[in-house]
Amino acid sequence: MEHRKRIHAQIVPNIERDIVIEGPLPAEAVKGLTLHPQLDAFRRPAEQHKALVEIAELPEGRIIAARDGEVIVGYVTFHYPDELERWSEGGMTDLVELGAVEVADDYRSLGLGKKMIQNAFAYDQLENVIVYTTEYYWHWDLEGTGLSVWEYRAMMERLMKSVGMEWVATDDPEICAHPANCLMVRIGREVPLSSIEQFDRVRFRQRFMY
Repeated sequence: MEHRKRIHAQIVPNIERDIVIEGPLPAEAVKGLTLHPQLDAFRRPAEQHKALVEIAELPEGRIIAARDGEVIVGYVTFHYPDELERWSEGGMTDLVELGAVEVADDYRSLGLGKKMIQNAFAYDQLENVIVYTTEYYWHWDLEGTGLSVWEYRAMMERLMKSVGMEWVATDDPEICAHPANCLMVRIGREVPLSSIEQFDRVRFRQRFMY
């Protein structure tokens, strides 16, 4: 399985200092940066920084970062499914998870999330894989954004649709646990039919639903 990685960078103008969006970053580049203290949605910043380095070291791992100088103020991760999750059951080498998307509170008005995700798909890097993301409402910053569950869901759908990801059905219990949860998928144009069929078998365990 070929994991295509071509670093792409762009500048986002800011009042005080321009923000650089770039990636996929090699592990050494991630090590040389620090994480903004507001990036604490999943772990404490120091622990999350270590996790980003580990993802960047993976053959399939991708870190797309938004940085203000030498400080990471936002990031998006891509990696294989966790071996404990159902999405790994098919043993697919061309199935990649769009995992965490996080932007520091002070930088949320710049559209960095959308720009980072679009960066990841530049140069047809992900046309030979199926990219999926699982959206769970309990991971959403409803308090910080002031959005309702459904407003946040609509925002996430718009974000993912900006790179061609679409909502698809599944009988996964966690997704089905709340109507706001969803599975979104983008199938690269080079993905073979056999992989699409395998992913469909993973999506549905109850055959009568498929």
